Amino acid sequence: MSALSLRGIAKSFAGNQILNDVSLDVGAGEFIALVGPSGCGKSTLLRVLAGLDHADRGEVLIGGKDMSGVAAADRNIAMVFQSYALYPHLTASENIAVPLAMRRLSTMQRLPFIGSLMPGQRATRAAIARDVREMATSLKIEHLLDRKPGQMSGGQRQRVALARAMVRRPSIFLMDEPLSNLDANLRVHARGEIVDLHRRAGVPTLYVTHDQAEALSMADRVAVMMGGRLLQIASPEVIYDDPAHVEVARFIGQPRINQLPAEAEDGVVAFGDLRLTLENPPAGKMPVTLAIRPEFVSLDRNRQEGLAARVERVEFLGSEVILYCRLDAIGETVIAKVQPPEAAGLAAGDAVGLRLAMGRTMAFAEDGSRLAARAEAGNGLAAGDIARERAHG
Repeated sequence: MSALSLRGIAKSFAGNQILNDVSLDVGAGEFIALVGPSGCGKSTLLRVLAGLDHADRGEVLIGGKDMSGVAAADRNIAMVFQSYALYPHLTASENIAVPLAMRRLSTMQRLPFIGSLMPGQRATRAAIARDVREMATSLKIEHLLDRKPGQMSGGQRQRVALARAMVRRPSIFLMDEPLSNLDANLRVHARGEIVDLHRRAGVPTLYVTHDQAEALSMADRVAVMMGGRLLQIASPEVIYDDPAHVEVARFIGQPRINQLPAEAEDGVVAFGDLRLTLENPPAGKMPVTLAIRPEFVSLDRNRQEGLAARVERVEFLGSEVILYCRLDAIGETVIAKVQPPEAAGLAAGDAVGLRLAMGRTMAFAEDGSRLAARAEAGNGLAAGDIARERAHG
């Protein structure tokens, strides 16, 4: 049984469909990244799951139990938001203790002055303090416990927010863009901290982000949302190498995937030296989109093989060079990611040949769905040939 199941979740606001039949299962101890552009519905889905919004249709099951009618406070779900939402007048220790105090102390026991006179209050407070220090030690923030949020850096506030969410031992952990307020270097460090924390806690986690690098580097599985629909959920490797929809291929990957308009005739797509044979094709002609990652495009400096093109722009990034080349025949731009020795001396305006790796060129139908295809090549290269060429300079 899944720790968390969403079944056919639908939600609309003011006549606009925000979530459209979203179904998702999260296993025990699994980390799933929910990624997509702004406005795709991923944050709304988290709010529905947490009980902060109600779905128009569908079910939320936690541990097999239907959450319909269960208040947000009773779902045992912890959330970390983009803003961290720390109380500015409380110390880190007091912020972390808030969910424990709300759960373990009665209303009378929480009152100032009078609360300390209530039976059992001191013992409960002492137990809360022990749990807070334990959690702070596990996150290496015990030195921050006496500081207020205004006395902490962004990364420190983020760790305090994580500690506050985890100290209550939730059954589900939800994170909504928790790293977006951090600078680039701190964000990379914080990614590792969150993954380590998840492994230690073993709590099923749903992590919302628009940053594909976060999704691919942190998650067990990645769920890609577009326009309120869940287009694909799979391992990071499958999402990148084997996208099921052209929108997934476009969104995932930096630099962006190359897309080239083509036409299939009786199931065969011919593009330069490359030929793709579609499985179960319709008769006659149909438009298709060919797509290939920049790292599977290689150069022929002598222009004797491949697609004739001219370099438009060269981006030197240290360990790699990104080339933007315009095809002579159709005017489309193709991006190639190559090693610095391959691009040495190239400049805008230089003529080159571009070869597409056999077996790495994908085909998509007009509606964006992936087409099963078998690649054949004349002068094209297999992906392994490109790797060997680059390894031997």
